[in-house]
Amino acid sequence: MILLTGFEPFGGDTANPSWAAARSAARLLQSEGLDVQAVELPCVFGESAKVLAEALERFTPELVLCAGQAGGRARISLERVAINCDDARIPDNAGNQPVDEPVVPGGPAAYFTSLPVKAALAALSAEQIPAEVSQSAGTYVCNHVFYTVMHALRLRPGTRGGFVHVPYEDTQLPAGSSAPSLPAAQMAAALAVVVRTALATTADLKLPAGATH
Repeated sequence: MILLTGFEPFGGDTANPSWAAARSAARLLQSEGLDVQAVELPCVFGESAKVLAEALERFTPELVLCAGQAGGRARISLERVAINCDDARIPDNAGNQPVDEPVVPGGPAAYFTSLPVKAALAALSAEQIPAEVSQSAGTYVCNHVFYTVMHALRLRPGTRGGFVHVPYEDTQLPAGSSAPSLPAAQMAAALAVVVRTALATTADLKLPAGATH
């Protein structure tokens, strides 16, 4: 069973393409015969982790792919590292604004994704979907959820998980905006590609996809 998650809108936006992409990707993968569930997470520190934990208990997935919006990025970002730090530049949807607080007190400094991000990058590139391996999921609720899922999966041998950031959706932006964006259908297709690649890949590829700064 596969669990996909996305977020509710935040920061004054009226939509969040990560949730639209997760729902559409779930329908696409279901049409291929896969058992997939999509769950919307609140953009709230703590509460998002609670909803995620409940979904893990309810569905007992073998693969978890969480998605969030990273406005300003131009590509699908395959996140490599989740860090044990909440440091919110803006309040979340409940008004919380933690600064330099651990996601999990006493937890490891960081977790690496257990998804094959290099293989997923190659698969996305083959589909002409702009993508990158990202070395930072930030310190907002997206990283909070990424760290939470990896911390939980340490107790679930055989279950793999990770996080993907998506750009703005093109219809989300005002006319004349120069902010990068992608069509909703392409973002949904990207999540489906990542899932298919993870299901088909036991050992990740070794190819250059690092950062120079």
